[in-house]
Amino acid sequence: MIKKHSVGAVSWVDPDDAPELTEEHFARAEVRDGKRLVRRGRSKAMETKELVSLRLDRDVLEGWRETGPGWQTRINEALRKALR
Repeated sequence: MIKKHSVGAVSWVDPDDAPELTEEHFARAEVRDGKRLVRRGRSKAMETKELVSLRLDRDVLEGWRETGPGWQTRINEALRKALR
């Protein structure tokens, strides 16, 4: 492959010097359908949640967080159950 510079000089660029295409490279790459950027990730839920501000006692909040990932979903389920 020959690469031209704006001043008219020509230099050799070895294609073997190109960076390795790794799984990480492809995982971060943009995916396009023609000119349209294809969004990746979780699709929007049919019923979205509403962001609220809620004051809780520190020990209550820490207790829920200690239950591990998904603690906010479990709080939502506990509140729904309390409504019944």
